[in-house]
Amino acid sequence: MKYDIFGGMLPAVEITLNKGESIYTQSGGMAWMTDGLTMSTNTRGGFLKGIARSFAGDTIFMATYTANNDNEKITFASASPGEIRPLTIDASHEYIAQKGAFLCAEDGVNLKAVLTKSFGAGLVGGEGFVLQELSGNGTAFLELDGSLKEINLAPGERINVDSGNVAFFEKSVGYSVETVKGLKNKLFGGEGLFLTVLTGPGKVWLQTVSISELASKIRRFIPTQSN
Repeated sequence: MKYDIFGGMLPAVEITLNKGESIYTQSGGMAWMTDGLTMSTNTRGGFLKGIARSFAGDTIFMATYTANNDNEKITFASASPGEIRPLTIDASHEYIAQKGAFLCAEDGVNLKAVLTKSFGAGLVGGEGFVLQELSGNGTAFLELDGSLKEINLAPGERINVDSGNVAFFEKSVGYSVETVKGLKNKLFGGEGLFLTVLTGPGKVWLQTVSISELASKIRRFIPTQSN
């Protein structure tokens, strides 16, 4: 498999597959492809796993595309301005990503929904309590919002992040949600009541745009029909 990421802040990835190679994505995720690819739709692990993935921002059914010949090409485009990030997945490189970040992956990559350690904390964390775990072997692609900042956390080192700005992190990193300290900060600080706390060791990637906050700001300028 070869790939080419293009498009700047409105990115897409063109993937070249040889005969027998496969790539999968959520239903409706493909932008365009050459004629020598066969599509197969399934739940990848059963209906219950598909339901769990839907809570993490993906569809119940996934589409797998397999090349019938060498040099077949398929393109996946990001749904929002930002970056497509390729990740090499193996036993030493497993990741947890924000809800809805998964774009596509080779057939050997496993995608599953995972809960935050605290169900209650996840519910109030601003972006839901379900995240996406990437394991197995192969290359996966994430679609992320805005630009990325990589931070390497030492053991026990913590960073507080608005939940919408968490892009993805290594599986070794701890994840929790804490309340903002101080009554005035809670009422007038403008940052919400809760922050995500990421604890090392491991690398984290933060994104400069929270798509939910961006959508909220755009919504203010959309005309509404008055009664």
